[in-house]
Amino acid sequence: MNGTTAGSALGTVVVGVDGSSSARAAVTWAAAEAARRGRGLYLVHATDVESHAPMLSRDETARLERAGREILGQAAEAVAARHPELTVIKELARGAPSAALRHVAALSGTIVVGHRGRGGFSSLLLGSVGLETVANASTPVVVVRGATEGAETGAVLAAVRDEEDLGCARVAAREALLRKVPLRLLHVWNGVQPSGARAGPRNGAGKLARERTLPLPGVVDRIREEFPELTVYADGEKSRSVPGTLVAASCHAGLLVVGGRRASGYVGPALGRTTLGLVQHAHCPVELIPRHGRAQGLGHGSTS
Repeated sequence: MNGTTAGSALGTVVVGVDGSSSARAAVTWAAAEAARRGRGLYLVHATDVESHAPMLSRDETARLERAGREILGQAAEAVAARHPELTVIKELARGAPSAALRHVAALSGTIVVGHRGRGGFSSLLLGSVGLETVANASTPVVVVRGATEGAETGAVLAAVRDEEDLGCARVAAREALLRKVPLRLLHVWNGVQPSGARAGPRNGAGKLARERTLPLPGVVDRIREEFPELTVYADGEKSRSVPGTLVAASCHAGLLVVGGRRASGYVGPALGRTTLGLVQHAHCPVELIPRHGRAQGLGHGSTS
């Protein structure tokens, strides 16, 4: 698979804009990503006037929409200055921000958000619109953190927990191909024994430790087979803090790809400790791949 094919497989790029510095960084990253993929870039601004319609006058609604068009125009100009060849589509939505992004991304787009925002489309601050988008999107979501300039020069890091992370590893491999950088598959497991647990036979514990020193040979071998032109590194690490180890590893990465644990029939919080830790503290952009079910092989179990 070459870079062009990889870009097509990854789909279009959809980015939320609100005029904040965080959103501008997200637009910069998203434009570079769209250019690498050879796909168009969708700029989305949501006024959310529909949910506030009873409280807004016609003039206030018109003012919000004018401001939205101005924000979109400024973002499009900034993209054109860097990527004049890129096709840019501006979308002014009247609905809620997260829903607008998911609607434009549809079934195959990648959504890009900044790690924080400012009122209106406003709070792309995770815990608000960004958090809702990450938790509910059925397509990949990138939270832009760290330096966006030169981000394509660092290796792509993929967190792998179990065999169902093959889909996540494939996305990471395609991203690495686009950037012409190596892929690092990292398996981190929590080495803390549950309180009150009885130690198993010494031989059994040693066997388990040996098995966990590599991130699942089946996943590694499959990725190397499917992407023979890609340099793939694979290693495992025992840690008391899975998110802490991944955050530290992100210092040396241009992009961190991790799955979201949301299997079919799953009941409970859509995001877990690892996911939240990464989108709040990673040193590079974080791409979250939703897990919808066992058959799709998407996700990263340690996000719970």
